[in-house]
Amino acid sequence: MTYWPPQSPLATGLAGKCPRCGKGELFRQFLTVRDACPVCGLDLRGHDAGDGPAVFVILGLGALIVPLVLWVEFAFEPPLWLHAVIWIPVILVATIVPLRLIKGVLVAQQYKHRSTSGDDDTT
Repeated sequence: MTYWPPQSPLATGLAGKCPRCGKGELFRQFLTVRDACPVCGLDLRGHDAGDGPAVFVILGLGALIVPLVLWVEFAFEPPLWLHAVIWIPVILVATIVPLRLIKGVLVAQQYKHRSTSGDDDTT
């Protein structure tokens, strides 16, 4: 049996690396988790963050963006088209960038805490 030293879920998740070996790529596409790690062979099919990353992004982003939009509206009173020009790109970038990071961390946390039904050998 191969020994895999414990990896930090935060470090491996943010880097998009395998939660067991810390070397293989976790994602095969932008948000699609691989079926298995190409380095250690860890079966990743049961590790899925579901809607968790989207919930964290929506709640966090809403708490930041809504006060900014209101401040801009009441301080400068720009026309609606200018709001669209400003906020649509800001919201898109601020949504897409953290999604992958949060999904990686949640998948790594699932692996660490064994919240999936599959049994994998970690020793």
